[in-house]
Amino acid sequence: MEGIRPANRQALRVVAVGATAALLTMTPQAVSAAPSAACDTRSNNTYQKLLDCVTLEGVREHQAAFQKIADNSTDPVYPGTRAAGTVGYAESVEYVAGLLRDAGYQVTLDPVEITFNFPAELRQLTPVTADYETGVFTGSGSGEVEGNVIPVDINLTGDRANTSGCEAADFAGIDWSGDADIALVQRGTCFFGDKAYNAEQAGAEAVIIFNQGNTPDREGLIVADATSRTDPANPTGPALFVEHNIPVVGASFADGVALAQAGSTAYVQVLPAETRTDYNVIAELDGKNKDNVVMAGAHLDSVIEGPGINDNGSGSAALLETALMMANLNPENTLRFAWWAAEEQGLVGSADYVAGLSEAERDRIALYMNYDMVGSPNYIFMVYDADESTFEAPVPVPAGSEAIEDVYESYYTAVGEPYDDTEFSGRSDYEAFILAGIPSSGLFTGAETVKTPEQEAIWGGEAGEQFDPCYHLACDTYANVDLHALDVNSDLIAFAMLTFAYSTESVNGVPGKRVPGPKFVLSEAAGPEGTFAGEGAGAALGAVR
Repeated sequence: MEGIRPANRQALRVVAVGATAALLTMTPQAVSAAPSAACDTRSNNTYQKLLDCVTLEGVREHQAAFQKIADNSTDPVYPGTRAAGTVGYAESVEYVAGLLRDAGYQVTLDPVEITFNFPAELRQLTPVTADYETGVFTGSGSGEVEGNVIPVDINLTGDRANTSGCEAADFAGIDWSGDADIALVQRGTCFFGDKAYNAEQAGAEAVIIFNQGNTPDREGLIVADATSRTDPANPTGPALFVEHNIPVVGASFADGVALAQAGSTAYVQVLPAETRTDYNVIAELDGKNKDNVVMAGAHLDSVIEGPGINDNGSGSAALLETALMMANLNPENTLRFAWWAAEEQGLVGSADYVAGLSEAERDRIALYMNYDMVGSPNYIFMVYDADESTFEAPVPVPAGSEAIEDVYESYYTAVGEPYDDTEFSGRSDYEAFILAGIPSSGLFTGAETVKTPEQEAIWGGEAGEQFDPCYHLACDTYANVDLHALDVNSDLIAFAMLTFAYSTESVNGVPGKRVPGPKFVLSEAAGPEGTFAGEGAGAALGAVR
């Protein structure tokens, strides 16, 4: 959907920050981008300079490079992707790290052990014979199982609401004593890990999780992360981590209906996974205050189904262009940029990184900003709801996170863009940071949730379609981007990084300096549009449930 809306960049006379976030006032003339050579060599230390240099064209150049890497990938198992453990991911790391080294950053390739799953097989044997598209859930065990398919508390009609497999009681009264019983559970209500864990505890030898079928975005094949399950002692608290000893594979709703027929038998094969080493890319620029680190990150990997140019070539490209245009800065605070490995496998790279930090190193990080899918083709602008004005967060919200949210919201207000909240859920790479008590926030333009008529009236696009119709599909290509959304958010990513490069006082109380340039007064954010009010976690990141 390229070119469906023109970029709306106007010249900004911007406020510098003291103890609080910055404000913008608008001038009517259009921005004239600074010459590329000047951008690459000068210190872009004012909002005007930096936003002149962080251009949509520059961000799109990086996305084009990611697309070319995927297209040219010679990976023997998953060509055409940039998934963790593949040639495409390794070459994405080389591309990002090479540009950052050339720009003068201290670049570290942080090794991460990841689980590499081979393609799975799912075949129905009776009462019909058919091969079904499938995939391996993160956390799955391996094995080859041929046996009876046993539906567990599924709902194939009406609203298809269900709690299939969410409780151990769902499996009671079913004879699981056969040599090879395959539990068939439906997506809905609880973590995928709950369903797989309860099935295994009941005695199933394999699990098929099929999509719910209640909306268009829940019809196709579902393959996701099954490593999170509810803590029975604290059902509303952080999830427990679990890995399974039996195969756990996915299916579409239609294939689930076929497998649910009386007398159904099936064959499931998941080959043993390999442990491979991937790398987080970490780039650092020393500031005058080395003990106050401003950090931002985006995951670099795609899913195995495609090149991942919106998810998450959008966040990765915008963050990379921001870092390159800030390379000659002499900031007050130390800047650290990260491109994470294996987010699609369950936030592996970011979790490994934070776990590897000493307490003293964690204490140095003033804040973390996360950018996962910032150019969705049927977008709405969303900010992680740290102040819980729309969603009650299911995870801890570290103090100071609201101040980061305020910067994002003030910027959207200043440039005339309406925005909404997305649940502060921890379902992207900020999870490890918030669990470590580090203030965090981020931006999001939507994934598989379907746009409502109310949202269409505010942001345009098409009601009844997913925010990203190519979410986790092969069609997530260079064309799968809204240019206006990507342009606005690329500027905002740069704006926020420069704001906190000079002062994090509003977040953690550490005094800094105002951003060079004219000083203005902070404008008040307009507030979220409220299109998710009463909708639970409707805008949450990822397909966890």
